[in-house]
Amino acid sequence: MALKATIYKAELSIADMDRNYYDTHVLTLARHPSETDERMMVRLLAFAIHAHEHLTFTKGLFDVDEPDLWQKDLTGAIQLWIEVGQPDDKKLLKGAGRSEHVVVYSYNATSHIWWKALANKVERAKNLSVINLQSEATEQLAKMAQRTMQLQCTIQDGQIWLTDGADTVLIERETFKDER
Repeated sequence: MALKATIYKAELSIADMDRNYYDTHVLTLARHPSETDERMMVRLLAFAIHAHEHLTFTKGLFDVDEPDLWQKDLTGAIQLWIEVGQPDDKKLLKGAGRSEHVVVYSYNATSHIWWKALANKVERAKNLSVINLQSEATEQLAKMAQRTMQLQCTIQDGQIWLTDGADTVLIERETFKDER
């Protein structure tokens, strides 16, 4: 018998002063049986960073042909393709060919090794950005994971704070590759 997804609910209030975006989203996240709390929370963080009315979680780990999140315009064209973790070059190049912009959020101690091995293979993807999140921060995010969450995210001057009311995490970002 196949294991089923675990459903998480999050009320995410976002104050993104860098983009002048202020809204509250009620989100449902389906956590794949092989997914960790840390990865799920990084997906949620990626949503907060790129929040938009058309940004949605996809089938993700349940469907290898889809990213973790995407934003489509009204015609169905993919504007933003977001991957979490350490995807291979084929998936990134596929995303770069199908969408206007691809963003990857890597988040563990081996990210530098992964990127060093991958950088030359995806150099031609000019619409690709690769961001590394500090593993200490993402481990703290994992501790916030609850089946029902109320979170606030504040983004200002490139800094990101996520709080659940009891704990606050400052998320530092390191850019491996920026869209050119």
